[in-house]
Amino acid sequence: MSEDNTSSATERRPDWAAFIIAVFLFVVAGVMAWDALHLKTIAQYDRIGPATAPQMVAFGLFCLGIWTAFEAWRGDFPERDRQEVAPVIWIVAGLAGQMLLLRVAGFSIATGILFALTARGFGKPKLWISLPLGIVLSFVVWAIFSQLLQLTLPAGPLEHLFF
Repeated sequence: MSEDNTSSATERRPDWAAFIIAVFLFVVAGVMAWDALHLKTIAQYDRIGPATAPQMVAFGLFCLGIWTAFEAWRGDFPERDRQEVAPVIWIVAGLAGQMLLLRVAGFSIATGILFALTARGFGKPKLWISLPLGIVLSFVVWAIFSQLLQLTLPAGPLEHLFF
């Protein structure tokens, strides 16, 4: 029984991915703290000002970074599943396509392409169904935000055809 405990203790190694997350948390906490220290303070009598909330969030992120680094060193994170790259590529391609086409093709077509490629990334391989469905849903969203709420969203040829 003692051999099982020693073998499991020697198998436990630091989790380097969690260390990277901890470093990221430290960086974000540092940037927030630095930015909060440089906020202009208005003449006030209370100690609570515009920098209080960012300082508290920075402190919380710093504590989470310490906790993550400690847990990473102990190797207490559960084993992660293998990451599949193809769905991530489909979703990133959809986001890039939307950003590139938003001004040229308009909100409905660009967001419809994002919808279709994201659906493909989540396992719906029939682009000929998800692309028109995404464009129709995006057009309805555009019409609600643009016409009813009077918000400005990029209009393309489809939007100019109806409005």
